[in-house]
Amino acid sequence: MSTALLEGISMGLLLSAMVGPVFFTLIQNSLQNGFRHTAVLASGILVSDLLYVLITYFSVNLFAKSSYFEIVLGYAGGLVLGGFGLSSIFKKNVHRPNSGGIPVLKDRKRKGFWKGFSINGINPFVLLFWISIAGVVAIKDSFDALDIGLYYTGILVTVFSIDLLKAFVSKQLSGFVTPKLMQKLNIGVGIFLVLFGIRLAWFAYEKHQALLGGYY
Repeated sequence: MSTALLEGISMGLLLSAMVGPVFFTLIQNSLQNGFRHTAVLASGILVSDLLYVLITYFSVNLFAKSSYFEIVLGYAGGLVLGGFGLSSIFKKNVHRPNSGGIPVLKDRKRKGFWKGFSINGINPFVLLFWISIAGVVAIKDSFDALDIGLYYTGILVTVFSIDLLKAFVSKQLSGFVTPKLMQKLNIGVGIFLVLFGIRLAWFAYEKHQALLGGYY
């Protein structure tokens, strides 16, 4: 299997483990409306992510010819991922009484596809995440067009598949989703995000040093 695809799947697994509005919306919607309705909602989330992928990838490519832009993007992406990680580690779980540990999201009176699209799309952290991913792709000189496609495909397909899995098993999971479990999951995901951020910043540092070495 392609290394790029494996890296994309790994990042998709990490993104899927992040606990946020989409996670709780999937569970809540599945409990209320069933799996089929939630599958449509997950499709809206997928299209929203795909739109962000197109926006961030082509926007970054406009400036990708500049070596210094790649370096700045690498450092910035590392900071963003590290910030996500620290935020996840120190995040406090807030839930309403009598909710079984699951925050009850207010119904936006949107159905299926557009509900998923809007909840994912209005979250600014989703855009920041995809900007950081575009930064990862931009500084990977070993990636050709096929590798880039496989990398993004690995992320998107993995996230979509796990969203469907969350919806399918939500009734079984609902009794186990407690604030304490969420805190442990947030910490675990946060540590991995910090490590990814450090790795991205290190790639940018190495590229910076190589560029400086070319001037001497």
